[in-house]
Order: sequence, then structure tokens, then C-alpha cells
Amino acid sequence: MKKIASLLLISVFAGAITLGAYVLFFEKTNYTVVAEGAKAPVLTTSYTPTSARGSGINEIDFTIAAENTVNAVVHVKNVTEGRGPTSIAEFFYGSGNAQKPQVGTGSGVIISPDGFIVTNNHVVSKADELQVTLNNNRTYDAQLIGTDATSDIALIKIDAEEKLPYLAFGDSDSAKIGEWVLAVGNPFNLTSTVTAGIVSAKARDLGRRQSFIQTDAAVNPGNSGGALVNTNGDLIGINTAITSQTGSYVGYSFAVPSNIAKKVVEDIMEYGNVQTGILGVSTINANSPQAVEKGINEIDGVYIDGVEEDSGAYDAKLQAGDVIKKVDHVRVRNFPDLTGYISSKRPGDRIAVTIDRNGSTEVIPVTLKKRQSLVVPVMNLAVKNLSEKDKRKFKVKKGVKIIGVPERYYNYGLEGKILLSVDDEEIDDIQGAQKAFEKISKYGRTSITLLNKDGEKERLIFQ
Repeated sequence: MKKIASLLLISVFAGAITLGAYVLFFEKTNYTVVAEGAKAPVLTTSYTPTSARGSGINEIDFTIAAENTVNAVVHVKNVTEGRGPTSIAEFFYGSGNAQKPQVGTGSGVIISPDGFIVTNNHVVSKADELQVTLNNNRTYDAQLIGTDATSDIALIKIDAEEKLPYLAFGDSDSAKIGEWVLAVGNPFNLTSTVTAGIVSAKARDLGRRQSFIQTDAAVNPGNSGGALVNTNGDLIGINTAITSQTGSYVGYSFAVPSNIAKKVVEDIMEYGNVQTGILGVSTINANSPQAVEKGINEIDGVYIDGVEEDSGAYDAKLQAGDVIKKVDHVRVRNFPDLTGYISSKRPGDRIAVTIDRNGSTEVIPVTLKKRQSLVVPVMNLAVKNLSEKDKRKFKVKKGVKIIGVPERYYNYGLEGKILLSVDDEEIDDIQGAQKAFEKISKYGRTSITLLNKDGEKERLIFQ
């Protein structure tokens, strides 16, 4: 027992001697001496602001935004009567005159307590009957108020007995990449469904010369027309499209920014159609051979390749070669940035355009004007309103000038002539031309009346 105690005592002393030797000879202790009146030592740190909402998904509260949104999102059913045979057998042998109704579904967002609902144009397109089911399972017949195919936005209305829960439009320009968002839809009439994700990108162009918010929140076809909201419950977009080879969600979805949707809805309610203000510039695609040839394929901004006559840009003396860097407070890096902001404006609105001209920065005020040209449906002719110069030259007061012709009509010599009528319906301006061409069939007989540069009328028939 004494032997064990002796060994234990020796071990304790050996450990103490080893530790003392290490502290004395190897460990270097740093001391900070603060004299009276001297400043305390300061540690350098990062002053990057931290998010008030926390840094992780577990610290984000989605419940309030979801609770405020789900009851304002509805199920929309589109019933279209059958308009023809659906199979080869029915085409040859008939189907007993029985028409099979086609049913399409989507979502919508209530934007006023009296029952106005915003949805996608493709959700309600060609509907013979519209029905809306609320989150409480009540169903109402809906009336189509107006649509805009360009932005894929439509406005419908229901008449309910009580005031309805609704969402007010937020400011989509203030949405930030990386910000958490909720996609809320009512895709299969299962009551509203919520999915979460982040803003993946802004000003996305899907080949439609438009601007979309991209998110990775799960969105499927029936979610079209539903709400995209931030964690405060602000409506910042209307879900409209997905990118997928299968037609189902694979990681990316797109929403019409709320500033564009709001403007379209207000125009439909006030004017009955969309009032489009245009800047009046043409550009070159950044990755095109023409851009590489001109050395502008890596420009940060929008290169102006041409300025349309009688446009706001023309009046403000914007020039080919200018590079647009900013419009009002919005930075412009690509064409969707520009069109996304302009789409929220109307004719007569005044904007500040910041340009780079020969290396110097200038801010030029521009008043947007009404669209003066468009491409008519079916024949795809590009036409523009007559200028005062055109009216004097051709001695007419009505009509539109043909400024662009698709390849299949090149040999008809249409470009530069004045289009006076379509199927004997007189044309006043580009809106009248669009309505007239919308009425014609791709497979029917169409006649157009033209005026050539010599003042002679020509009548052409297209089969």
C-alpha cells in the first residue's frame, strides 16, 4: 500500500514539474496594459449588416405571410364547349352532334374586397364559362373583364354576398435576389397550397421580350395565376410559367412582376385596354454576330441601334450608339431590365434615362408616347400609324403604313404602301388594323386594299 502511495506522489510531482517547465519556457503570454486615460483595445470586425430576419431558413417565419395569402387565392375553372371533332373517326363518321366540353384549371388572386380577381390570360383564354372556387369551397360564376395576351394577365370578377379577403399589390422593383418568397396557388381545387423558395433572378426574358421574376419555389401548371409573395405577405408577382420538358416543375418557375400586373389591371379597369408607353429604340441582341462585329457583345447596359421616328426617344434626341445604363432609379444591364420597367408606364409618363454617350454620362428626360407600330396577327405584317408627312404625301387621313413584310409576302411589293382596308373594313390606325386582322381566318379568303406611292389604289386577294 505504501509502495502505491509513493508511486502516486511521484507521478503528481512529475506532472507539476512538466507543466511548470512548459509555461515558463514555451508559452508566451500577451499582456495589454491600459494606463489611466488611455483608450481600451479595439478588435477589428466586419460591419456588413446582418439580416434582421436571421441567417437560416429555420429563423424565417412563413406562417404570417401564408395565413394572409391563402384565403385570397382561388381556383379558376375554364369551360370551353367543343368546337369540332376530337378524333379522325369523329371527323369522318360524326359523333351524334355531341360536343365535349374542354375544362382547364388554374389559380387567381383576389385583389379587392368586391371580387376583382387577377389571373393569367392563358387560364381564361377562349372560355365559354368561368367558375371561381374560394378557399372556403364556395363556388361562383365569374365574368371576364379584360385580358392582355402580351403580359399574360387577365382580370375577372365575381359577385359575392360578403366582402372578400384580398391582397394588395406590392412593389416588385424592391424584390431582391436571394429573398425568401412563397408561391401560393389552388391548382387542383384542393384549397390553397403554399410552397417556399427564393428569388433566383429578376428581369428574366423567356423569348417574349418581357421581364419575369424567376423563383425556385415549386410551381406546377395548375398554379398559373396564383400569388408570389414575400415573407411580409406583399404580392410581388403573378405565377405564370415554368421551364420544363415534361410540363411539371423541375426547379425553375416565373412570375409576372406585380408592378406590371398592377398597371395592366388598372388600364383594363379605366380604359378597357392596355395603355402601352414606348421609349422607341431598337437594340441588338448581346450575343448576336452583329453585336460581336460592332464590339458591343460585352456592354453592361442596352445599346441603342436605332431610334423610331415620332417616339419619345426621337423627341429627346437619343442617338444610335448611346448605351442606356439606368431608367429613373432602376439600373439597366440588359433589354429585359429596360422593358420590365417601361411596361409599368403609360403614354405621357416622363422618365429619366441615364446614358453613356462617347464615354460621358448624361441624364435625359424622356416622355413616353403611345405605341405607333405593331405586327398584325395572321399575316404578320409590321404596320405603323401615319405621320403628318405620310398623310401629306399620300393625301389620306386614315390608314396605316406597311413597314415590314414576312418572307412569304416579299414578292407582293407591300412594303411602303398604305393599308386602307381589310375585307372592306376601313382601317383608321394600328389598333383598327389589329382588330381587322384578328377577324380573318388563316384558311379563308382575305382581301386588302392598298395605296401605292403614285396615289393609285390596289386590291389584293390572299387565299
